[in-house]
Amino acid sequence: MTCAPTQTPDAIDIPALREKYRQERDRRLRHDGQGQFVAAEGDYAEYYEADPYKPVIPREPIRDEIDVAVLGGGFSGLLAAARCRQAGVEALRIIELGGDFGGVWYWNRYPGIQCDNDAYCYMPLLEETGYMPTKRFADGAEIYAHCQRIGRHFDLYDHAIFHTLVEGMRWDEDLKRWRIATNRGDDIKARFVILCGGPTNRPKLPGIPGIHDFKGHKFHSARWDYDYTGGDPTGASGRLDNLHDKRVAIIGTGATGIQLVPWLGKQVKHLTVFQRTPSSVNHRGNTPTDPEWVKTLQPGWQKERQVNFHAGAIGGFAPGQSDLVCDLWTEINRNLQAKMQAAGWPQLSPAEYGAMYEREDYLVMERLRGRVDTIVEDPATAAALKPWYRFMCKRPTSNDEYLQTFNRPNVTLVDVSATQGVERMTADALIANGTAYEADCVIFASGFEVTSDYEKRWGIKRVEGRGGVSLFDMWRRRLQTFHGFSVHGFPNLFVTGYTQVGLSANVTAMLDQHVSHIAWIIGETRARGAVTVEPSRAAMDAWVRIIDETKVDMTQYQRECTPGYYNNEGEAELRSNVGEPYGPGFDAFDGVLAGWRDQGEMAGMMLGR
Repeated sequence: MTCAPTQTPDAIDIPALREKYRQERDRRLRHDGQGQFVAAEGDYAEYYEADPYKPVIPREPIRDEIDVAVLGGGFSGLLAAARCRQAGVEALRIIELGGDFGGVWYWNRYPGIQCDNDAYCYMPLLEETGYMPTKRFADGAEIYAHCQRIGRHFDLYDHAIFHTLVEGMRWDEDLKRWRIATNRGDDIKARFVILCGGPTNRPKLPGIPGIHDFKGHKFHSARWDYDYTGGDPTGASGRLDNLHDKRVAIIGTGATGIQLVPWLGKQVKHLTVFQRTPSSVNHRGNTPTDPEWVKTLQPGWQKERQVNFHAGAIGGFAPGQSDLVCDLWTEINRNLQAKMQAAGWPQLSPAEYGAMYEREDYLVMERLRGRVDTIVEDPATAAALKPWYRFMCKRPTSNDEYLQTFNRPNVTLVDVSATQGVERMTADALIANGTAYEADCVIFASGFEVTSDYEKRWGIKRVEGRGGVSLFDMWRRRLQTFHGFSVHGFPNLFVTGYTQVGLSANVTAMLDQHVSHIAWIIGETRARGAVTVEPSRAAMDAWVRIIDETKVDMTQYQRECTPGYYNNEGEAELRSNVGEPYGPGFDAFDGVLAGWRDQGEMAGMMLGR
């Protein structure tokens, strides 16, 4: 299809906007940084460990010895297990806290949840499983069902241990195995371990004084209480009948809040939305999948679309390249391509191209602020809903009902940027800006432990390698890996996600790249008769140097961003939640991995026998 550039303002004052962005950022900076949030443990453990969807069935502790343990049953874990099965591994286990596969899509079943990326790119293994999403932005129930489909397709259910939390793991040098301890008393001995705890693994809560004093109902959006609200996790009824006479407060206006607010606004007696920082909210335009389009697709179509999406969201479009996805993530590069085309594709220096891209960023954000004015009727509310920051400072969102919801008489927006959050909670109210807002129910849409602190992110108390060395202590100052996946002193251990890898706009494509490479290493290690595999110290240090030499320094960009999880809440010692990306990018990193495999020598890896 033809995808035209968007219409943005003709002229803007970038110096003035840059100063406005700085002022708005400074208003939201807190001295406690990530400390403003509370981990879902101890007195708050129920917000993480409790399962509102399936009962935990008592069982005897498992004593097992296997080849591969996959920790996590979301897309990362499913992909890892599937690729290991394809590499010939039979004795494997997936250990998952939830009661089924799905990860974030198992836990997040709040009303209105949808994929906010193009589902044809995001939902993995579509061609392998023979499935096509029903619409462009699939509902959460459909994505959860696809996770189950992957589990059945690759025969993974018989290898899964559900409702089980990994508490710690240590390398047993005598056994040449990882000893995995869980909250169910298990002792699982695994030759290889793949850590697949995704970036939206553990809920976090705002550290509001008096949170335990509130006597009404409260829960996190990732543990939705349908017994209280009415409705069901499939969203089939579309109704939350038990809330019709309730005053509901929601804390958080990120991606979750944007989807939740329209549903709540239509069904509760009164909705109070507490907002520290507004999200940018673009037009969504969700459409059903066109069966005629599906008929035109050729084998390899999903990979082609994923590559195209990455170009549009991060890499930039080449001359003549079409935007196949055409959404909010690709808008800046789509507009930039049109202007480069009109100028005859001039040869620009990196600084000149960067300035051109920055201008387009400011233009798009100005358009999105203008969109607020065309929808929200009350000028003060509209002003509070405008995002004053660069496009990727806070996760971009799209929704066709969110802004409209603030025109409803039963919906109140409370801007808490002046006090940098809700001040406190009492038995029946939330205090903000000195005013008490009474509520029967509080919903925390406060996000997840998306942080550079992997101990918090993964939720594992300890990972101890050779000699009892803690991985978390080793990474306290900075990451140290070989190709982002393995660490010297931690034999047969592999990690996935945002470490020292090539960064992709499509997280599932990135994870598939990781686990496919890891499965190849495991397969080769077994085929070569080795017992252990780990990088040499020299190889790991060399990769860290490559990361340092090639990295794109985003420190200044992050420091200028509004506080949020993208920049660790603006903490003075900035460590990105996306790790330390390989500077040349995702595609170049894929070439590095492919070249390393093609050489066949497993250079930098030590094989123990």
